[in-house]
Amino acid sequence: MLSYQHLYHAGNLADVQKHAVLAWVLDYLTRKDKPLSYIETHAGRGVYDLGAEEAVKTGEAAKGIALAEALFPPDHPYRHRLDEARAAYGARAYPGSPLIAALGLRESDTIHLAELHPQEGAALKAVARDWGAHVHQQDGFDLALALTPPTPRRGLMLIDPSYEVKADYEAIPRHMASIHRKWNVGVLILWYPLLKGGPHGPMLAALEAAFPDGLRHEVRFPPVREGHRMEGSGLFIVNAPYGLDEELQTLTSRFARLSKAGPKP
Repeated sequence: MLSYQHLYHAGNLADVQKHAVLAWVLDYLTRKDKPLSYIETHAGRGVYDLGAEEAVKTGEAAKGIALAEALFPPDHPYRHRLDEARAAYGARAYPGSPLIAALGLRESDTIHLAELHPQEGAALKAVARDWGAHVHQQDGFDLALALTPPTPRRGLMLIDPSYEVKADYEAIPRHMASIHRKWNVGVLILWYPLLKGGPHGPMLAALEAAFPDGLRHEVRFPPVREGHRMEGSGLFIVNAPYGLDEELQTLTSRFARLSKAGPKP
């Protein structure tokens, strides 16, 4: 299926969780003077206009980044990426994970982005040419298996499917196990939605069996509108960098403050 377009959901609270963690991990990894490989399996268009009709229609950004940004201190890597994206693309711009990566990485690092959707892929290519990124219009898991182990060998992979295809839940543990066998030093970050009915449950059980040292983080938030099934957002991380568990605890506290009392500076 190729109907999913993230512009309707850009800047929602799931993005806040995912992108805050991604920005922190990349900031940590780039402190060492060694090149990195960054691979993303489901990249989207890279930059989103939160003033666009699609974004305004769902109201997800208005109940997401618009409320949550103030919870992050000005020196947090996520805040830096938000500021840099707006400076480069305008006040209404929101960075997707490819742009967060491009802004956080260095010239010595390598970026590979997969996007199968023709329109999203074309939009991504148009902006990513300025980042020196390699854009691939192909299935993200095929690309991940083809590229691993990458050069440079040190690095991070973000796995962020839309879960439109329900078989993804069953296939992802197999994909991640195959990727890890080929690239056992890579940091793997999987994002998943928390939906009514809990379809992620068996997937997480399989992942925790395969990766007993994996780091799991989930945040809950109310549905943004009537009939919306997403009740939260989760990450499963293999080869988590040192200190990430503490950062995730802080992130949990930020989300708790948001749900109980709204953002505070």
